[in-house]
Order: sequence, then C-alpha cells, then structure tokens
Amino acid sequence: MASHQESPDLAAELRMAAFRLTRRLRAQRAVDSMPDGHLVVLATLQRGPRTLGELAEAERVTPPSMNRTVNALEEAGYLTRTPDVQDRRKVIIEITDAGRTLILETQRRRDAWLEDALADLSPAERAALAAAVPILRQVADR
Repeated sequence: MASHQESPDLAAELRMAAFRLTRRLRAQRAVDSMPDGHLVVLATLQRGPRTLGELAEAERVTPPSMNRTVNALEEAGYLTRTPDVQDRRKVIIEITDAGRTLILETQRRRDAWLEDALADLSPAERAALAAAVPILRQVADR
C-alpha cells in the first residue's frame, strides 16, 4: 500500500492524466457542435428508454435542466417522447435511429483515436494499462 506521502502525488498525476485523456477523447465526436451532456444523454438512452426524472437523476441535474436537453435532442431528431401507457403523467424518452447512429459513430471515432494512441505503446505498456482497467473502474464506481 502506498504511503500517505505518495498518495497526493499519485492522486494529482492520475487526475491530470485522466483529465487530459478525457478531453482528447471528447474531441472525437460525430457532431462537433453537440455538447458532451447531450451525447451522454443519448448514450444513456442507447441502453434503453427512460423517463425525464430517470435521466435527470442519472446525470445528476435538475429535471428542468434535463428537459431543456431533451427538448434540444428531440428537435434535432435524436430522440422521441411518448406517453407512458401505465401512467399518463409520465413520458417515455427513447433514442431514434438518427441518435443511435450519432452515438455509434462518436464511439467509433473515439475508439479509433484511442486504438491509434495505444498502437504507439510497447506490449508491456499496453499490458500495464489492461491491468489497470479494473482498478480504474473500481475507483470510478466509488
């Protein structure tokens, strides 16, 4: 286990590396003008329909804020809203084929960029990253 003295340096270095990697990956998208928050909502909907409240909770934003995002995505043709047949007060939000295509192309571009970056690494470096993936997931899921 690392000493307390090493932890702040490790934390700072990991934070900066994760931030830079995230920024580089976010730059790889199918639509340059779309905010990251909109892409995240579409990616969530790709896993299945949600209500506005479920989307707001998942993204840790207020329902009015999520409603603005959903309105913009609906207007662009990336999602639809339909009344819940069991509870007419609720609306079910689903991704459209256009939204699915956008997300898949963005994911393809991000994966291609990362695969290209990983190709420059040695086999030992790639193995170290592969070993770190479960640890990074564990930290991210805290």
